[in-house]
Amino acid sequence: MRAAPGILVLTLAAAVLAGCGPVPVADAERTCLGDARAARGPQSSVSVGVAGDRHGVHPVAGVSLSISSDAIAGRDPSDVFTRCVMRRSGQMPTRPLTSQPGWAG
Repeated sequence: MRAAPGILVLTLAAAVLAGCGPVPVADAERTCLGDARAARGPQSSVSVGVAGDRHGVHPVAGVSLSISSDAIAGRDPSDVFTRCVMRRSGQMPTRPLTSQPGWAG
């Protein structure tokens, strides 16, 4: 028996839309910690290492600097965290940013 093309399309559409729904609040809190950290100010990193290829070994270095729009606007990291959790999960955070595991503000 062959499935009707319309049913297949509806099934695929439902699967895609299911990925767009709210996430559990605990997952949103973990994800939103990064947004709160970025709101504190510029983030930077430096990397140094070596890479080898058929021509030998070469030094490799890199520098990265990023700043979020929340940091530029001077938004409070706690507010950024709360809004992010609400947007992702549809619920308030279970505890404030300062009580979140992994937060060192």
